[in-house]
Amino acid sequence: MNDIGCKSCREWLHGYLDNELEVSAATAVAEHLRHCAECAREYAEARSLIAKVKAHTPYHVAPQALARRLPVGGQAPASPRAGLLQRLLGGGGMRWLAPGFSSLALALSLVLYLAAPSSERPWLEEAVSSHVRSLMVDHLNDVASSDRHTVKPWFTGKLDFAPPVFDFSEQGYPLLGGRLDYLQQQSAAALTYGRARHLINLFILPTTDSDAALQRLSLRGYNLVAWRHNHLRFILVSDLEQGELEALGRLIQKGP
Repeated sequence: MNDIGCKSCREWLHGYLDNELEVSAATAVAEHLRHCAECAREYAEARSLIAKVKAHTPYHVAPQALARRLPVGGQAPASPRAGLLQRLLGGGGMRWLAPGFSSLALALSLVLYLAAPSSERPWLEEAVSSHVRSLMVDHLNDVASSDRHTVKPWFTGKLDFAPPVFDFSEQGYPLLGGRLDYLQQQSAAALTYGRARHLINLFILPTTDSDAALQRLSLRGYNLVAWRHNHLRFILVSDLEQGELEALGRLIQKGP
């Protein structure tokens, strides 16, 4: 599965950039980019374009009335413009384009896609990546303990804020420990919880953004629950079923 050609890589590249591919497909693209200079160049150009558009495009928060009308997963219905892009760029629709126009077409799709960027997406993307790394390199905890009175003091002096630490063993979400982590080049506390055979990462870090209600979504095959409260950002990540992950989020919001 990891051995794909340039044609498949370019067809999947916009989905890879948007973190919309399945884990196996994303892994295949990443592996191809490591060995193909030409595809890696197109990927770098596209990422550069993303950064420029995000830096210069204004962001407007959706009104609460609109937010309540969105589906539970937080995804807005596809616009006619998005449908046009899918017909042009996906499903073999690029056959009529000369190879030299592929980068231009990809750039156009990114500009239109990012016309209304989400300020939360970079945090969520990094949270998923950090969750995956913690499982791959077997570095889930710096302090392994189910005792919140052991885990909470461990962070003292290591962070410039005091993360709340709770144990919900009675509710089926035992505390497993904690570690230091980094999201968007900012120090964060990462608490780990268990649920049956599933592992859950809870990332907590300071924010100057206003409070935000709990939202749920999926990225790269993982479920996330995120919210902001009292100048802290909370992000839960796991392969746990979405409803059960949200239940843990509600418990954390309420406290012990």
